[in-house]
Amino acid sequence: MSNGRNDRSNDRFSPPSKPTIIRESAEGLMWVDYKDIEPLRRMMSPNGKIYGRKRLGSTAREQKLIAQAIKRARFMGLLPFTSATV
Repeated sequence: MSNGRNDRSNDRFSPPSKPTIIRESAEGLMWVDYKDIEPLRRMMSPNGKIYGRKRLGSTAREQKLIAQAIKRARFMGLLPFTSATV
C-alpha cells in the first residue's frame, strides 16, 4: 500500500523534457540542420535574438551548434536578422 510520499514516479516530480534539435550521425558527430527552420525559430526571441543556454537547457557544445545553424540560416535568407517591427 503506497501513500504517495516515497513514490517518485509521478510526472509532477520529473522536469519537463526540452525539445532538442541536435542530431547524431552514424559516426557519432553532433549536428544541427540549418534548413529546418521551425525548430530554429523556437530558439530565438521575437526580435531575432538567440536565447541563452540557461533558457534552452543545452550544453555549451550544443549551444555553439545551434548558434552556428541560426547564423547560417540567416545568411541563406531563411531566417531574419531582426524582426520587422523594430
